[in-house]
Amino acid sequence: MQFVDKALARRLESAEEMPQVDCVRMYQEIRPEMGAAFEPICGGHMMFAGLNSPIGHAAGMGFDGPVKAEDLDRLEAFYRSHGAPAQLDVCPLTDPSLLELVKARGYAMFELNNVLYRLLEPGGPTVRVPAGVQIRPGKPEQAGQFSDIVSRSFFEKGNAPEGFAELLAPLFRFPGSLTFVASVDENLVAAAAGRIISEHRVFALFGAGTLPAFRGRGIQTALLQTRMKAAADAGCELIVVVTQGGSVSERNCVRLGFRIAYSKATVIKSFPTA
Repeated sequence: MQFVDKALARRLESAEEMPQVDCVRMYQEIRPEMGAAFEPICGGHMMFAGLNSPIGHAAGMGFDGPVKAEDLDRLEAFYRSHGAPAQLDVCPLTDPSLLELVKARGYAMFELNNVLYRLLEPGGPTVRVPAGVQIRPGKPEQAGQFSDIVSRSFFEKGNAPEGFAELLAPLFRFPGSLTFVASVDENLVAAAAGRIISEHRVFALFGAGTLPAFRGRGIQTALLQTRMKAAADAGCELIVVVTQGGSVSERNCVRLGFRIAYSKATVIKSFPTA
């Protein structure tokens, strides 16, 4: 495994940064009323993808030099203009100036995640599909089914935030996106996606879920192997996923040779309402 230095961390961070930029671009096209927006900042991007969206924070900041007070002023003005709290990622390889600034301004911890990666061998791994399961590339017309499966996988009690499933549908339209679906008796029961980030030769994993009744069969492991093979065939050197610590997703990745590069925090600052 590679030593995780600042250059590698910048590549790993692109796995969360660029799919968010893709999402924002898609929302600008298909849901202009949302007011989705993004801007480059300090080597990364700040994104807004609607209030209470599971995406839409700043990522990739602070790898090309110190972050200044005026940079954070601009970030806060961006989010304030959208009526949203300022949100950004801080990782151990980010320039220390970013952490000092958010500490001084009273940002709070919003989320803590692990960034996992592994090197890809040419040809990728052998894909072992469980008996009775079929895995195929996703089709554009399956976007609604794909997003419904992922939504129901995350929110088993049907308590998904309003519009959550619709937010996932643009995954099928990302540049460089690869989507796969798993079916049992011709019924879709699981889905998974990823995005080729060619400028960093990285493949980002996201958008995976299996319906509760079909878990424990190895379907997600097979979908993970399928994406690893597809990424290797596309010329990617690294495959990356951001997960919650101790999650099933993290366990599946570790079993397939992923290692934790570092943990990173998403920090947040709310603004007084007028």
